[in-house]
Amino acid sequence: MRYDTPVYFCKVTDQGYNYDTGDYDDGHVVEDIRHASVENTRDETLHFVYGEMRENSMTIHLQNHYQKPFDYIRIKNKRYKVDYIRRLRVKQAFVVSEVVS
Repeated sequence: MRYDTPVYFCKVTDQGYNYDTGDYDDGHVVEDIRHASVENTRDETLHFVYGEMRENSMTIHLQNHYQKPFDYIRIKNKRYKVDYIRRLRVKQAFVVSEVVS
């Protein structure tokens, strides 16, 4: 496995109601970069996690555990939500699906 793809763990902060404008603020995003092995999810894993075939699902492997809280994962310009996490002794795997906005 090659851990050569930059993966960004994103946390949205300062999101809330703005009393001056009367609108909700989007907040700003804090990104933490890690390099990972990213590949398409295999058919067996898709059936295990979702119970059906899904498009735009990826499997992300990290060499170490990621401990910090995050809201979503970004790879290139696409946002992904985490559907399944598997923690091994040293490594960690995420099964993610693309968020269509």
